[in-house]
Amino acid sequence: MAKLRLSKQSLHHQQEQLKLYKRLLPSLDLKRRQLTVEAQKARAEFEAAKAAVEALETRIGEELAMLADEEFQLGSLVRVTGYKVGEQNVVGVRLPLLESIECRVADYSRLASPPWVDVLVQHLRDAAEQRLRADIAGRRVAILQQQVRRITQRVNLFDKILIPTSQKNIQRIRIYLGDVERSSVVTSKLAKSKQVGARSAEEGAP
Repeated sequence: MAKLRLSKQSLHHQQEQLKLYKRLLPSLDLKRRQLTVEAQKARAEFEAAKAAVEALETRIGEELAMLADEEFQLGSLVRVTGYKVGEQNVVGVRLPLLESIECRVADYSRLASPPWVDVLVQHLRDAAEQRLRADIAGRRVAILQQQVRRITQRVNLFDKILIPTSQKNIQRIRIYLGDVERSSVVTSKLAKSKQVGARSAEEGAP
């Protein structure tokens, strides 16, 4: 850390730095609060997405109880073949956003298969999409939480370190400059007193 220079130039520099820190801190704190709110929203969306997956899986189990029969091998009936993830800008943070999903349905005979297989296909499609949405919602939560930690560290840096340090430096420089000024005044008065004394002595000499 550079040694603090006790000069008027250094005092001006510290004062300008303090102004800058105080000007930036409110905007940083606002962004921290905004990100905290967005992180809470993302957490709620993530929990809702997970709940939707669980509810859908429960519904499939209740409506299509026959799936428990090992005779039906339908695990690969629907498979996700691709999906597109875009970006969403939230308070200056880029977050993943599911734009589309593609599923492939295995060939099966609608005439030879039970009628509930069509219902199952739709449920499996929905479940695949909900799982993917839950996964992306989890990623959004992780990104926002990381950003909240970072901005909180910056806010604390300004609020607890940079601003107090600048204030202490300004106070220290002012005290030093004040002492120098007082010392200079005293020295000047002493010098002037000596000059007056010397003149008086010269005038009083025979």
